[in-house]
Amino acid sequence: MVDKSNEYGYVPSSPTQAEGSNTGIFEVNDVTDLLLAGQWTLEDLGKLELIETQTVSGTVSEVDFTSIQESTYNVHLLMLSNMLTENNDKRTTLRFFESGVIETGSVYQFGNQVGTAGGTFTEVKSTASSDIRITDNTGNDTGESSNTYVYLYNLGDSAKYSFTTSHSTGTNGTPTYFMEFGSGVLPQASTVDGIRVLVNGGFNLTGGTLSLYGIAES
Repeated sequence: MVDKSNEYGYVPSSPTQAEGSNTGIFEVNDVTDLLLAGQWTLEDLGKLELIETQTVSGTVSEVDFTSIQESTYNVHLLMLSNMLTENNDKRTTLRFFESGVIETGSVYQFGNQVGTAGGTFTEVKSTASSDIRITDNTGNDTGESSNTYVYLYNLGDSAKYSFTTSHSTGTNGTPTYFMEFGSGVLPQASTVDGIRVLVNGGFNLTGGTLSLYGIAES
């Protein structure tokens, strides 16, 4: 019998495998067998690891995440579900804590695009904002809310700026459906060790669930 293991990309079946040593390429059936035997280890790259979930109860001016494990994760994911504002047509924003101190100055920058079911598309941007905008104005009648996810980068790296990318969907006070996506930055090389979620203009939140995740090995 002719050995074809080195010809035409032929892969021999069932390669010998020991920890730290791979003498061949795994076929699908090999991976299946190892999974069934509990002997195939999948890396945790990209795995979401829950840090904290908070639920808004009553009327609050902000929600703070102050234990974000910034030395463990280089990328975080913040999920905001069914966010409700006390006043009509107010929007949800973010601020950062730097070494335990909240940054409230007009130093944040963002650039977003807003689209509505009515067919309007608008660019909103700032190079001197007191927060990072992550949603459009949201209505406060029954059923009107916003939902957003935000990726956050480099928060714990004192030598880099802290960046965000976000995408939100919701209903404004008309009521009309909206979507908004964009990016923001705190253009200061600093250690960000906390995140504040709030409403623009000093208004309040009255509902919502907020979950912060770290992305493993990021």
